[in-house]
Amino acid sequence: MAILSGKNLSPVLGVFIQALIWLSFLFLIPLSFSVSFPEVFWIKQGILVLVLLGVYYFNSLVLVPRLLLNNKLIAYLGAIAICIGLVLVFMQLVENSLNLPELLHQAFKKEKPYKPAESWFRFDFFMFLISLLVFGVSTSIALINNRNQERETRQAFEKEKISAELSNLKSQINPHFYFNILNSIYALTSTDAKLAQKAIHMLSKMMRYVLYDSQKKEVLLSQEIAFIENYLELMRLRLTDKAEVLFQKPQAFKDLLVAPMILMPFVENAFKHGIIPGESCKVEIKIEQTGDELRFLVKNDIYITSGLDIEKNSGIGLANTRRRLELLYPGTHELTIEENQKNFRVVLLLHLASVKQFQNN
Repeated sequence: MAILSGKNLSPVLGVFIQALIWLSFLFLIPLSFSVSFPEVFWIKQGILVLVLLGVYYFNSLVLVPRLLLNNKLIAYLGAIAICIGLVLVFMQLVENSLNLPELLHQAFKKEKPYKPAESWFRFDFFMFLISLLVFGVSTSIALINNRNQERETRQAFEKEKISAELSNLKSQINPHFYFNILNSIYALTSTDAKLAQKAIHMLSKMMRYVLYDSQKKEVLLSQEIAFIENYLELMRLRLTDKAEVLFQKPQAFKDLLVAPMILMPFVENAFKHGIIPGESCKVEIKIEQTGDELRFLVKNDIYITSGLDIEKNSGIGLANTRRRLELLYPGTHELTIEENQKNFRVVLLLHLASVKQFQNN
């Protein structure tokens, strides 16, 4: 019976399989007797199969959803009692109309004369049990299907909720990125107009990644690294010789898939809080790869910020990135943030999916 609840079966196929089950149950058992049943007996069995199928689906599609699942237990039990009573009365009428009691008596007890019953109705205990069994099986499968459907609905809702939250976080990170870049270009306009123009040109190239590629669920690791390199080149336009930026990446690496803009906020944060014009400062960025594991290190000196700093210490980028990591890489990432009086250090370990694995999903 449980196979009938499979979501891959069409309703027509489900009815067909159930009909086969009930036909086998109600027809093969009588055939095991050494008695020749009258032809009308098989007509009655066929009618019984149709009645039981109707009871099964009436219970699973009407009674369970409208009564049992709405906590109307007494009404549900009353409805079952009425349905079983109707089945017993209807099948008794069918047997009487086919003259089945007399014909069965002649088949089983030929030597004894037939005496008609005093009442047209007799309680058929076997019919009662089989009707009760149908209701039990139908209710069990209906409840299981309802539970599975609720679980699927809940999972779909959670998936949509997470997707909406990720979209919201990403929409905050992207403007946050532009905000920091524009701050840098604004600083250049007051010192070197040509460099500011070059920075704007470089920014226009980076916008393609932010506006288009970053809208994808995942991008190639090489694209994310290239974007970081472009960002560092843009930042160097405004740095003096006192500022030192070290960037190290693997000479040859496996091009895995990574969530876009997942590394960038840590780099931004390092420049925002670790670079002070006119001061000796250092930012270190290091990318290492071992198999499908990515190790990302960002380290910067700490200074008390001064001058133009509209965001102050809101930390929108880091907070959102931490949340994105929790949603996108649950159980497959490790983020360590260390801070002391002199420097700020971030180490991120990510287990990434290969391009082949992603394409097979």
